[in-house]
Amino acid sequence: MKQFKILFTVILLLTIINLAKAQEKGFGLGIIIGEPTGISAKLWTSKRTALDFALGWSFIENDKNDSGDNIHFHMDYLWHSFNAINSTERFPLYYGIGGRFNSHKDEGSIAVRGVFGILWLPHETPIDIFLEVAPSLELTPSTNFAIDAALGLRFYF
Repeated sequence: MKQFKILFTVILLLTIINLAKAQEKGFGLGIIIGEPTGISAKLWTSKRTALDFALGWSFIENDKNDSGDNIHFHMDYLWHSFNAINSTERFPLYYGIGGRFNSHKDEGSIAVRGVFGILWLPHETPIDIFLEVAPSLELTPSTNFAIDAALGLRFYF
């Protein structure tokens, strides 16, 4: 748990440092449905990079003693490729790396995750809609492989 607190503190500091640069691109807040289901946020740090967060619930049971009702938090650093799909609409592909925390029974798991997704940024509308897949390597309490997948929508302020 001490490792999670250190990781969370570092992430929070990086977010605060990048907040001034992100003001020109915006901050989005919305929902994410799938694995996890909950609240999603995105903070653009440049024209092609962003920090992505989610806080929600993980409904997948990890073993027969697990209820499957676990708290899930992840944070990813994303790169966007706006030229990958030719269209009059904006459909950037994105990829990134980040970390994930899931609570399980009396202990939690910390994982490193990779993220791959597609984003729809409609013209003249302050929203985005995304679909992503995130394979994860759990580091604690034991080494394990997992995959998260979700669909989401965010409104930009």
